[in-house]
Amino acid sequence: MFVIRLAAVLALISIGGAVVLYLLTGNPGYKLWAWRFARVGAVVLAVFVALLFIERLLAPMF
Repeated sequence: MFVIRLAAVLALISIGGAVVLYLLTGNPGYKLWAWRFARVGAVVLAVFVALLFIERLLAPMF
């Protein structure tokens, strides 16, 4: 769980930094960068939750 918390904090810092840079500069590239970080973070979280769910289903079998 520590790894997921660390990844979430790093993703939030990255997204927040990109949004702040977008607001300061107006460069749309930073907005796209923040959107990419958000999508990748959501996919990684979904995969991790799916693995935990599969582990819970298969644990009683062993």
